[in-house]
Amino acid sequence: MTRLLLVEDDPTSCGFLHAAAAALPARVDIAGSVADARRLATHAPYDAWLIDAHLPDGSGVALLETLRAEGFRTPALAHTAAREPEALEALRAAGFALALSKPVSAAAWQASIRQITGAAGARPDAPSAPPGAKAGLVWNTASALRAVGGDAGNAAALRELFLGELPGTRDAVVRAAGAGESDAVRQAVHRLRAGCGFVGAERMDAAAADLHAAPHSSDALHAFLAAVETTLAQR
Repeated sequence: MTRLLLVEDDPTSCGFLHAAAAALPARVDIAGSVADARRLATHAPYDAWLIDAHLPDGSGVALLETLRAEGFRTPALAHTAAREPEALEALRAAGFALALSKPVSAAAWQASIRQITGAAGARPDAPSAPPGAKAGLVWNTASALRAVGGDAGNAAALRELFLGELPGTRDAVVRAAGAGESDAVRQAVHRLRAGCGFVGAERMDAAAADLHAAPHSSDALHAFLAAVETTLAQR
């Protein structure tokens, strides 16, 4: 059976990506940090590493560079909340065989894993799901269902997981903004945006994108907090 290492710190993203990869079928180990990923990658053989570009203790690029310097040649796929073509190209230039934007459909995720592992049924990169509209819905149910292959139960479970994490993310953003720590604000909202895509939280995603672009803006922060409250209220 294919053995994969999934490196992802966002619970919503991790839940979806793990389930989709396991359905290949595959054995999927999970690491939530650079340190955990390095420990697992250097002590067990994997057919592929599936590495988030932004992690709590470093970057996916730095992790891959370290593992390559230690002699490991396992195929690696990068996944990121960034959607700009240049961001994806930079990840490929850094040595990742593929780079995908989240949210990504289960079919595209599985096809990409097959592609880098050489498994039967591989096909060229499938496009990731489109980002939500700027003035989008609070919940785009159709988008969420597309992401999970039409499984309404899975979509509902991911939404509850997302909602459970949202207050903690809000509080982390408020603390970082109050301390003037723009990098911490960006890290928190970048992580949030991946989850937004998987559950169809379009309005939350748009507000998070604005705050990521202007972490010192009080208007962007207020809009972000308003989007959090609206999202939590419309469960």
